[in-house]
Amino acid sequence: AYGEQPNLPYTEAMPLQGREPYEVSKSCADLIAQSYAHSYGMPITIARCGNIYGGGDLNWSRIVPDTIRACLHNVPIVIRSDGQFVRDYIYIKDVCNAYMQLAEGIGKVGVTGAFNFGPSKPLTVLEMVAAIQKLMGCEHLDPIIQNKAQGEIRSQYLDSSRAYELLVWRPLYTLEQGLTETIEWYRAFLEQAS
Repeated sequence: AYGEQPNLPYTEAMPLQGREPYEVSKSCADLIAQSYAHSYGMPITIARCGNIYGGGDLNWSRIVPDTIRACLHNVPIVIRSDGQFVRDYIYIKDVCNAYMQLAEGIGKVGVTGAFNFGPSKPLTVLEMVAAIQKLMGCEHLDPIIQNKAQGEIRSQYLDSSRAYELLVWRPLYTLEQGLTETIEWYRAFLEQAS
Protein backbone atom coordinates (compact mmCIF):
# COMPACT_ATOMS: atom_id res chain seq x y z
CA ALA A 1 0.00 0.00 0.00
CA TYR A 2 2.86 2.40 0.78
CA GLY A 3 4.67 1.97 -2.51
CA GLU A 4 8.32 2.89 -2.73
CA GLN A 5 9.37 5.29 0.02
CA PRO A 6 12.69 7.11 0.50
CA ASN A 7 12.84 6.30 4.22
CA LEU A 8 12.17 2.98 5.93
CA PRO A 9 10.67 1.39 7.89
CA TYR A 10 7.14 2.19 6.75
CA THR A 11 5.04 3.96 9.38
CA GLU A 12 1.27 4.33 9.32
CA ALA A 13 1.69 8.09 8.79
CA MET A 14 3.35 7.63 5.39
CA PRO A 15 1.34 8.38 2.26
CA LEU A 16 -0.11 5.52 0.24
CA GLN A 17 1.54 5.70 -3.15
CA GLY A 18 1.49 2.31 -4.81
CA ARG A 19 2.58 2.46 -8.47
CA GLU A 20 2.46 -1.08 -9.86
CA PRO A 21 -1.03 -2.67 -10.22
CA TYR A 22 -0.63 -5.00 -7.20
CA GLU A 23 0.52 -2.13 -4.98
CA VAL A 24 -2.23 0.17 -6.25
CA SER A 25 -4.89 -2.45 -5.47
CA LYS A 26 -3.72 -2.42 -1.84
CA SER A 27 -3.58 1.39 -1.71
CA CYS A 28 -7.11 1.62 -3.17
CA ALA A 29 -8.66 -0.89 -0.75
CA ASP A 30 -7.02 0.97 2.12
CA LEU A 31 -8.30 4.36 0.92
CA ILE A 32 -11.84 3.05 0.38
CA ALA A 33 -11.90 1.69 3.95
CA GLN A 34 -10.65 5.04 5.24
CA SER A 35 -13.35 6.88 3.28
CA TYR A 36 -16.09 4.81 4.95
CA ALA A 37 -14.64 5.60 8.36
CA HIS A 38 -14.55 9.29 7.47
CA SER A 39 -17.89 9.59 5.65
CA TYR A 40 -20.05 7.29 7.75
CA GLY A 41 -18.27 7.25 11.09
CA MET A 42 -17.78 3.51 10.84
CA PRO A 43 -15.29 1.94 13.26
CA ILE A 44 -12.75 0.73 10.73
CA THR A 45 -9.26 -0.57 11.26
CA ILE A 46 -6.78 -1.58 8.58
CA ALA A 47 -4.08 -4.23 8.81
CA ARG A 48 -0.92 -3.67 6.81
CA CYS A 49 1.27 -6.77 7.03
CA GLY A 50 4.72 -7.75 5.90
CA ASN A 51 5.23 -10.67 3.51
CA ILE A 52 3.05 -13.46 4.86
CA TYR A 53 4.30 -17.05 4.72
CA GLY A 54 2.93 -20.35 5.95
CA GLY A 55 1.38 -23.62 4.85
CA GLY A 56 -1.36 -23.53 2.26
CA ASP A 57 0.22 -20.99 -0.08
CA LEU A 58 0.40 -22.82 -3.40
CA ASN A 59 1.74 -19.89 -5.38
CA TRP A 60 5.04 -21.53 -6.30
CA SER A 61 6.44 -18.24 -7.61
CA ARG A 62 6.77 -17.05 -3.99
CA ILE A 63 10.16 -17.55 -2.38
CA VAL A 64 9.10 -19.56 0.70
CA PRO A 65 6.94 -22.28 -0.90
CA ASP A 66 9.23 -22.62 -3.91
CA THR A 67 12.39 -22.89 -1.80
CA ILE A 68 10.81 -25.53 0.43
CA ARG A 69 9.59 -27.49 -2.59
CA ALA A 70 13.05 -27.28 -4.21
CA CYS A 71 14.70 -28.56 -1.03
CA LEU A 72 12.19 -31.41 -0.70
CA HIS A 73 12.83 -32.44 -4.32
CA ASN A 74 16.59 -31.77 -4.10
CA VAL A 75 16.56 -29.44 -7.11
CA PRO A 76 18.12 -25.97 -7.52
CA ILE A 77 16.44 -23.04 -5.81
CA VAL A 78 15.51 -20.30 -8.26
CA ILE A 79 15.60 -16.65 -7.16
CA ARG A 80 13.98 -14.20 -9.60
CA SER A 81 15.69 -11.12 -8.12
CA ASP A 82 19.35 -10.52 -7.32
CA GLY A 83 18.63 -11.96 -3.86
CA GLN A 84 19.12 -8.63 -2.10
CA PHE A 85 15.48 -7.48 -2.00
CA VAL A 86 14.54 -6.85 1.64
CA ARG A 87 11.25 -7.86 3.27
CA ASP A 88 9.57 -8.35 6.63
CA TYR A 89 8.47 -12.00 6.65
CA ILE A 90 5.59 -12.73 9.02
CA TYR A 91 4.14 -16.15 9.83
CA ILE A 92 0.46 -16.66 9.03
CA LYS A 93 -0.44 -17.56 12.63
CA ASP A 94 1.00 -14.23 13.78
CA VAL A 95 -1.13 -12.49 11.15
CA CYS A 96 -4.27 -14.31 12.38
CA ASN A 97 -3.43 -13.26 15.92
CA ALA A 98 -2.93 -9.67 14.73
CA TYR A 99 -6.33 -9.68 13.00
CA MET A 100 -8.01 -10.99 16.17
CA GLN A 101 -6.35 -8.39 18.40
CA LEU A 102 -7.24 -5.67 15.91
CA ALA A 103 -10.90 -6.77 15.74
CA GLU A 104 -11.15 -7.07 19.52
CA GLY A 105 -9.58 -3.62 19.92
CA ILE A 106 -12.13 -1.76 17.78
CA GLY A 107 -13.87 0.77 19.97
CA LYS A 108 -11.02 1.11 22.44
CA VAL A 109 -9.28 4.46 22.70
CA GLY A 110 -6.89 4.99 19.80
CA VAL A 111 -7.72 1.73 18.05
CA THR A 112 -8.75 3.16 14.72
CA GLY A 113 -7.13 3.53 11.32
CA ALA A 114 -4.16 1.58 10.06
CA PHE A 115 -1.81 -0.73 11.93
CA ASN A 116 1.42 -2.27 10.66
CA PHE A 117 2.15 -5.88 11.56
CA GLY A 118 5.59 -7.30 11.05
CA PRO A 119 8.43 -8.85 13.03
CA SER A 120 10.66 -5.76 12.66
CA LYS A 121 13.48 -8.06 11.51
CA PRO A 122 13.83 -7.50 7.77
CA LEU A 123 15.70 -10.12 5.74
CA THR A 124 17.07 -10.27 2.23
CA VAL A 125 15.70 -12.97 -0.05
CA LEU A 126 19.04 -14.79 0.21
CA GLU A 127 18.87 -14.68 4.03
CA MET A 128 15.37 -16.18 3.95
CA VAL A 129 16.50 -18.90 1.54
CA ALA A 130 19.51 -19.66 3.76
CA ALA A 131 17.25 -19.97 6.83
CA ILE A 132 15.05 -22.50 5.02
CA GLN A 133 18.08 -24.39 3.70
CA LYS A 134 19.56 -24.65 7.19
CA LEU A 135 16.34 -26.01 8.68
CA MET A 136 15.97 -28.50 5.84
CA GLY A 137 19.62 -29.53 5.62
CA CYS A 138 19.86 -28.57 1.95
CA GLU A 139 22.69 -26.04 2.13
CA HIS A 140 24.32 -27.92 -0.77
CA LEU A 141 21.73 -26.51 -3.19
CA ASP A 142 23.27 -23.35 -4.61
CA PRO A 143 20.53 -20.86 -5.54
CA ILE A 144 20.23 -19.83 -9.17
CA ILE A 145 20.10 -16.02 -9.19
CA GLN A 146 18.09 -14.93 -12.23
CA ASN A 147 18.18 -11.19 -11.46
CA LYS A 148 15.15 -10.52 -13.65
CA ALA A 149 12.48 -9.39 -11.17
CA GLN A 150 10.56 -6.39 -12.48
CA GLY A 151 7.91 -4.15 -10.97
CA GLU A 152 8.84 -4.99 -7.39
CA ILE A 153 9.92 -2.65 -4.62
CA ARG A 154 13.52 -3.36 -3.63
CA SER A 155 13.17 -2.79 0.12
CA GLN A 156 10.04 -2.75 2.23
CA TYR A 157 9.62 -3.37 5.90
CA LEU A 158 7.39 -2.06 8.66
CA ASP A 159 7.51 -0.18 11.93
CA SER A 160 4.97 -2.05 14.08
CA SER A 161 5.36 0.06 17.21
CA ARG A 162 1.77 1.37 17.00
CA ALA A 163 0.45 -2.21 17.19
CA TYR A 164 2.91 -2.96 19.99
CA GLU A 165 1.71 0.03 22.02
CA LEU A 166 -2.05 0.19 21.39
CA LEU A 167 -2.85 -3.50 20.86
CA VAL A 168 -0.01 -4.98 22.90
CA TRP A 169 0.57 -7.21 19.86
CA ARG A 170 3.80 -9.12 19.36
CA PRO A 171 4.72 -11.91 16.96
CA LEU A 172 4.45 -15.18 18.88
CA TYR A 173 6.59 -17.19 16.47
CA THR A 174 10.28 -16.81 15.75
CA LEU A 175 11.38 -17.19 12.15
CA GLU A 176 12.69 -20.67 12.94
CA GLN A 177 9.40 -21.73 14.58
CA GLY A 178 7.26 -20.39 11.75
CA LEU A 179 9.45 -21.92 9.07
CA THR A 180 9.58 -25.27 10.87
CA GLU A 181 5.77 -25.49 10.91
CA THR A 182 5.62 -24.28 7.31
CA ILE A 183 8.15 -26.84 6.13
CA GLU A 184 6.20 -29.64 7.82
CA TRP A 185 2.98 -28.50 6.15
CA TYR A 186 4.57 -28.59 2.68
CA ARG A 187 6.30 -31.90 3.38
CA ALA A 188 2.94 -33.50 4.25
CA PHE A 189 1.14 -31.80 1.36
CA LEU A 190 3.70 -32.81 -1.27
CA GLU A 191 3.96 -36.38 0.05
CA GLN A 192 0.17 -36.72 -0.15
CA ALA A 193 0.12 -35.22 -3.65
CA SER A 194 2.65 -37.73 -5.04
